[in-house]
Amino acid sequence: MKTAISGHRTAIHEHHHGPLFLIALILLFLLCLLGPCTVRVAAQSSQVVVLHLDDTIQPISADYLKRGIDRAAELHAQAVLVELNTPGGLLDSTRTMVGDILASPSPVIFYVAPAGSRAGSAGFFLMEAADVAAMAPGTNAGAAHPVVELGKIDDIMKQKILNDTLAFLRSYVSMRGRNVNAAQDAVENSKSYTDQEAQQLHLIDVVSPDERTLLDTIDGRTVKRFNGTSQTLHTRGAALVAVNPTLREEIMDRLMDPNLAVLILLAGALLIYMEFNTPGTIIPGALGTLLVLLALFSLNLLPVRYTSLALIIGAIILMVLEAKFPSHGILAAAGTIALVLGTLTLVAGPIPEMRVQLATAIATGLAFGLITTFLVRIALIARHNKVQIGPEALVGAVGVAQQELAPRGQIIVHGELWLAEADSPVAPGETVRVRAVDGLKLRVERVQQSVPA
Repeated sequence: MKTAISGHRTAIHEHHHGPLFLIALILLFLLCLLGPCTVRVAAQSSQVVVLHLDDTIQPISADYLKRGIDRAAELHAQAVLVELNTPGGLLDSTRTMVGDILASPSPVIFYVAPAGSRAGSAGFFLMEAADVAAMAPGTNAGAAHPVVELGKIDDIMKQKILNDTLAFLRSYVSMRGRNVNAAQDAVENSKSYTDQEAQQLHLIDVVSPDERTLLDTIDGRTVKRFNGTSQTLHTRGAALVAVNPTLREEIMDRLMDPNLAVLILLAGALLIYMEFNTPGTIIPGALGTLLVLLALFSLNLLPVRYTSLALIIGAIILMVLEAKFPSHGILAAAGTIALVLGTLTLVAGPIPEMRVQLATAIATGLAFGLITTFLVRIALIARHNKVQIGPEALVGAVGVAQQELAPRGQIIVHGELWLAEADSPVAPGETVRVRAVDGLKLRVERVQQSVPA
């Protein structure tokens, strides 16, 4: 009896555990199926913020990079990928951008691309500051010697600037584990490197043909952040989140071109002059003021020589004097030459792309000089001419007496009937000339008729 009961209990025990074992097998099978999907979803959930710096390095570029880094922080992105192509730019803006890169919550990847691009001058500093530095085949980087254009400086000051720039570069290149000597050579001797040379010298980490290949290559790589922490990159299959320049940034970026800024400044000056010459038109004055303010805003962000600005003002004064005191073109020629020299040296950019080009200076100088001299001369001639509207315009006009003027009567002038007064009697039908206007009365004199021989 005991045996039967025991066997019964064993059967009951197996009956209860059989379904549980089956359920466990099903769950394990489903977990195996869903496991790769879960990994795939996790990979796809990672994001990389993408920016494109394809211009000179200046304050607008710094604002754009900062906005991209902040966007990556909001998204908790795996990295910030900056595709770079620049001839260089301002050292102050470069320092600001390097500071933002080093303090970025997300790792920053600088990628010199596409083929034919360069990270010149300031761009080299930015590339070396990145957590991951990469270049596409057929690109180059370097030639980062500091250039000072604001007047002549002595050798000691030049050495101070160079030493300060080198110390700035060393302060983060060594922390990134890159070749400090090769980096300094790019600054001291303006050395430039191809993508292969940069990789061999450990100035960059990767040479990659495109963005997606780059992200796949660095996937799983552990980077040491500037604050000493380490972070592993999960960039394979990451979603790319593009951060495009805003309308304000695009407009201001265009205005950072000194050639355009000079054109806008001179065009605004001409419009303002037209407003002063013909008061009340409003539109030229308002538009000219807007253009001048835009030009001054953009020039304020650039290294401007104030002596050149004074030269431009002096050129305008010479052109005005030419119109007022004719000097057979000597003053106008001197003003035009001064304007060309002033515009040519106005912006002390560290690279040719941030200076006023010779063609722009000559074209604007000649055009502005001719137009200004012409307008001023017309204005002065107009001021010396007699008034052509109102009662004063009748002085000198010729009319016909409608009735005898003895001494008063009516005459017709310009098709209008006027009360006139003459010093000597005038018969009806005789011709008279207006000498003056006295309220609503004209003072006239008889026109002597020539008698044919």
